[in-house]
Amino acid sequence: MARVPSALVAATGLVGGYGVARWTKKRPLGGVALAAAGALAAREWERRAGGKVAVVLSGAYVAAFAGSHPLAKKVGAWPSVFAVAGVVGAASWVVADRRGK
Repeated sequence: MARVPSALVAATGLVGGYGVARWTKKRPLGGVALAAAGALAAREWERRAGGKVAVVLSGAYVAAFAGSHPLAKKVGAWPSVFAVAGVVGAASWVVADRRGK
């Protein structure tokens, strides 16, 4: 069975977490979606590229979430979320997914 790229999981987690929080008006529910996708992505990062890479990419995932908030004040919420999701997705693909394990 083909695996979903961890880059897609991570980017979708950031976008989906925000979307769930916004549309349900329940921020904790968005946090659950964000955390679940982050945990799944971290497991794949560890499997594909090792523990150190998983820690670094997990840190980038959390930093992207945190950094999207001040960025949103400058460019708007959705553009900010898409920007940080794109950065994390690209980093994930370069570091873990393109190896094809």
